[in-house]
Amino acid sequence: MAFVLGLLILLLLLLPLGWFARKRRQTSVEAPLPVPSARGEHTGAFTGKYVATTTSGDPLDRIAVHGLGFRSDVSVEVWSEGLLLARPGEVDTWIPRDALRDRRRATWTIDRVVEPDGLELVEWMLGSRSVDTYLRLDDPSGFDAALSPLIPTERQAS
Repeated sequence: MAFVLGLLILLLLLLPLGWFARKRRQTSVEAPLPVPSARGEHTGAFTGKYVATTTSGDPLDRIAVHGLGFRSDVSVEVWSEGLLLARPGEVDTWIPRDALRDRRRATWTIDRVVEPDGLELVEWMLGSRSVDTYLRLDDPSGFDAALSPLIPTERQAS
């Protein structure tokens, strides 16, 4: 019994070490741009959960830096010049229109599985790195219509 308890304590101590090592490995990941005062026309507002931001195409490689590492509530605002993600306790994340690459639906990402196509996936460029942000919106109706005009036509998926 003492061996099992000792092993559990050791594992709990290793968890934060792993997280800090991930953050240290990701020091080269650029910070999102600050939210501009001129965002254009407001075309939609949605609420839900921010699930994760991962390296594009690798839903298990979570981005841990710049406040992108933890799940939280989110308020998503679509503007003609970009996408604003507002999360409690974090600096707002601005995704400019020219950084948006694609939008599609997903069923899973790191530590989250939902019904088929239950996650909104927004692919964008964070500096020179392509990333995927996963959102679980309370009412996703209208999100595709609001976001689609911002995505380059040749990249849009269903």
